[in-house]
Amino acid sequence: MQPTFNGEQLRARTFRSMGTVVSLTVASGTSAQTGVDELQSAVDVVGEIFTQLDLTFSLYREGSEASRLARGELTLAYASEPMQELYAVASEWRVETECAFTAERPDGALDLSGIVKAHAMREAALSLGALGLHNWCLNAGGDVLVSGSPEPVDSGFEEPNPWLAGIVDPFDHRKLLSTYRLSASAERGVRALATSGSAERGEHIWTVGAVRPEFVQVSVAAQDIVTADVLATAIVAGGPQTLDHAVEKWGVDVLAVGRTGTLLATPGFRNAG
Repeated sequence: MQPTFNGEQLRARTFRSMGTVVSLTVASGTSAQTGVDELQSAVDVVGEIFTQLDLTFSLYREGSEASRLARGELTLAYASEPMQELYAVASEWRVETECAFTAERPDGALDLSGIVKAHAMREAALSLGALGLHNWCLNAGGDVLVSGSPEPVDSGFEEPNPWLAGIVDPFDHRKLLSTYRLSASAERGVRALATSGSAERGEHIWTVGAVRPEFVQVSVAAQDIVTADVLATAIVAGGPQTLDHAVEKWGVDVLAVGRTGTLLATPGFRNAG
């Protein structure tokens, strides 16, 4: 059974891409069959975006452009336009985060996996808007991007309810550390939440100074998914100094979990739930 809110039915579909599970949930106020068809069309479009980007950027695909670059069979100067453009975005973030976020592995190979999933979500959001969908939640491996509300309202005077995202405890996945309200109509327009760390995938983030990360998990809520995702990774890599820099410069909300279970949380997370 699918949950309903004030007559609005939430419908969801999932698919696998980029080594994780992607789900799209849409609030539909139309007939049941129209809602099903509408969702399937949206999932097809979103799935194609993820698939095409994965074919280009995955380092787990031997024939991908990213793998050819890593093997030295191709140089960035002769790479495709999407590869060069995303590398330019990653390079800008490297400067902005004072090298806490980087697209170069320690061995010098280019690895854009730290930004490509968020880029896919951002592109998916544009396509969903073009399809006329305005109330949806996209979840890609725990990173969340939303639009509208799970229970839209007709009145322009009533504030629609937000989407509620949960932060899993990295030491006990049966528990939630916190929840966070995501809504484009909120005062700050916080639509995105991204989580990074070693709890799910082990030690895979290159830290500043090659030291062991102080945080095992970092969640960042921001106005857009690329900012949230990049800063979550950067804070894991750079530690408390990068956390302070991110909060001061971008005004994001952060929930960071230390190795002993200690929590650092900005007011947005402390008051969430």
